[in-house]
Amino acid sequence: MEGLQIGKKDQFIEKVLLNSTELRLLGSTSGLEIMHQTIYKNRMFYLYPSDNPDVTEFIYFISGKVTGEINKEKVELVPGDYCLVNGLKDPVHFTALTDVTYLIVTTEHSFSHISNEILTLKGFVNQVEKKDRYTFLHSERVAEYSIMIAKKLRLSPEQLKSLYLAAGYHDVGKINVPEEILNKPGSLTDEEFDIIKKHPVDSVKMIQHIYSGKILKIIEQHHERLNGSGYPYGLKEDEILFESKIIAVADTFDAMTEDRAYRKAFSAQYALEEIKRLSGTHYDEKVVAAFEAVLMEEGKI
Repeated sequence: MEGLQIGKKDQFIEKVLLNSTELRLLGSTSGLEIMHQTIYKNRMFYLYPSDNPDVTEFIYFISGKVTGEINKEKVELVPGDYCLVNGLKDPVHFTALTDVTYLIVTTEHSFSHISNEILTLKGFVNQVEKKDRYTFLHSERVAEYSIMIAKKLRLSPEQLKSLYLAAGYHDVGKINVPEEILNKPGSLTDEEFDIIKKHPVDSVKMIQHIYSGKILKIIEQHHERLNGSGYPYGLKEDEILFESKIIAVADTFDAMTEDRAYRKAFSAQYALEEIKRLSGTHYDEKVVAAFEAVLMEEGKI
């Protein structure tokens, strides 16, 4: 019938997949886009303010359960609940307590922009993970920890967005590190460590055609340390961006609590105590204190 389009259960215009999400474009007109999204259990997702104040989004939850914080109050959303978004001032972060599916109806054409970013990130991350079997979902976990810390410290919406993107890309430069170095079971030689130390700069080079400015600086500095012992430039104290200091803590914690070629994973409590021991010399004290509070709230320590 003219003017009527029927779509069957498994039909869609386009689909993108990433480790934490599946996004399907179901329909698109000149002023409307309809998408179906799945977020997998324990993953975070976000509602960001639009650059266009006239944009409206309607999100209807089909299955699963999510939790979030709105106006400092925790909320849970279940099937049948919905969000109407217009004129959002601050980002809202949710965590999927189960696999979650929801329908998005938006007056802004955003699928191509979202899917291009997802596909680009997926390509970079997959390349690294093929080489280093111990980095599976590492960047995603670091991004999640970083946002939790940032929210605890009440960073601005712009800082949250930059931090999340930077954390997602922070290790992609490791694609240039030989597999035998990434997976070496013993100690690295000075020459091998010099190769490892290039990855923050290489990460920046790989994504500078997509992003610019502060996001690149955050990535470049995520291995710098307060006392100047970090790399690639040996920056100190206030020379290091605060967002980089957050990723430094989240990155270290995740690396310590996952298996590596040369050792088994440490417990969350042990990893935190080691980070606290270096608080003030390597890691920012405010960041460490905020992360400790996050881990206690999450029941990890």
